[in-house]
Amino acid sequence: MIYQWTPNDPSRQHRRPREIVLAMRSPASLKKQASASSTTMAFERGDRVEILSEEEGFVGSYYAANIITWLMKKEYIVQYKTLLKDDGSGPLREVVSADQIQPVPPEIPVTGFSFGDVVDAYDKDGWWVGRISGRMGSNYFVYFANTKEEIAYPLCLLRIHQDWVAGAWLSSKK
Repeated sequence: MIYQWTPNDPSRQHRRPREIVLAMRSPASLKKQASASSTTMAFERGDRVEILSEEEGFVGSYYAANIITWLMKKEYIVQYKTLLKDDGSGPLREVVSADQIQPVPPEIPVTGFSFGDVVDAYDKDGWWVGRISGRMGSNYFVYFANTKEEIAYPLCLLRIHQDWVAGAWLSSKK
């Protein structure tokens, strides 16, 4: 199935179905103790991050968020930048596992992509991992293996995919 990305298309907008609100309970001493015994990167209140979705239908997508607080058991409360509460009254907050969180990847300037390049495409309020499958004019076609969809995007909505591995960014493009 091939789609053309269009801004403000209501069928492409995304709202997460739940919100979790918990009291903040993050003494600095507990955070330092947990960080010292963990290989997971410790994040601080206010850090800009991306959250890997594990929800059915959204697996493999990343959403911009800010860290609100750290909880025990390697969990954080985050507030999303683009996802809203069910009632639309404000940004969604939820508890996420530390292994779902990565720092915001550094921007890598790019003037174009080649067939087969692994990219992130901005759609449905988040970044989705796909592979360049073609080009027509100024649009690049991106194939998403999870959904078996191919969607055309302008260059401004694509970025080089990078993986956060052992505390360092690995780029998919050499």
